[in-house]
Amino acid sequence: MSNIKTKKNNSLPQISHTSCQRTVWTYILLSAIALIMLFPLLWLLSTAFKSSTENIFQFPPQLLPKQPTLQNFVTVWQTNPFGRYLFNSTLVAALTVSLNLLFCSLAAYPLARLDFRGRDLIFTGVVTTIMIPFQIVMIPLYILTVNLGLKNSYLGVILPGIASAFGIFLLRQAFLAVPKELEEAARIDGCSELGIWWHIMIPSIKPALVTLAIFVFIGSWSDFLWPLLVLDKPEYYTLPLGVATLAGTFSLNWRLIAAGSIISIAPAIALFLILQKYIVPTDVAAGVKG
Repeated sequence: MSNIKTKKNNSLPQISHTSCQRTVWTYILLSAIALIMLFPLLWLLSTAFKSSTENIFQFPPQLLPKQPTLQNFVTVWQTNPFGRYLFNSTLVAALTVSLNLLFCSLAAYPLARLDFRGRDLIFTGVVTTIMIPFQIVMIPLYILTVNLGLKNSYLGVILPGIASAFGIFLLRQAFLAVPKELEEAARIDGCSELGIWWHIMIPSIKPALVTLAIFVFIGSWSDFLWPLLVLDKPEYYTLPLGVATLAGTFSLNWRLIAAGSIISIAPAIALFLILQKYIVPTDVAAGVKG
């Protein structure tokens, strides 16, 4: 018996040591993958801060600038109307996000909570449109925008993105997770369907709304193709179009182009860092007594 106990006691540290080694190697592997994915962004940031005397194409690449400078950002901001581009992108993204949250939630609520003929067929048709690439509907959408007189306008950029099949699908799934007891209690109190949607459903799916807002904001903020089609006047340019003009303005001065790119992506990264804490599941059922 003593020999058996001794063997068991000797095996416990070995198992613990093996588990610790696996954990360490897992963290090393994940850190390496994260570094590989972040390397292009780090190189872009490094290039933006390098002076004109440093070689940005040397090998191996040097991430830390020898003489960090903000002159690249100052030159880009002074020689191009980046303040205007920033305002245009902010306006377009803010309105696109707001309208998406409004229309997608209004469309998703009846598809999730109301029982009517053809509901499942309508939802299937909406989800099917996710498989249609934007390039297929781009030309008819452009013709429609021109016929409506929306070319070279903020509304022309915003209108195609005020709702999305992905947003309707995401919010519908969130609405389905809300307990029916909350909805029934609201109806007993005399609340209308629109009141239930606003006072009960919307507060219950805040994580889904924040998730959709982040996706829509990033998509609208970084969109290049559609603004390029409908905007000819520089005063309406968004940041992606403004960054594209840097190649011609500075004859492929990669330091200045990198500085403009950092200015373009910084707001999207900042928004994600601010809102990521709200992407947590809410205990909706806490208000329902079992």
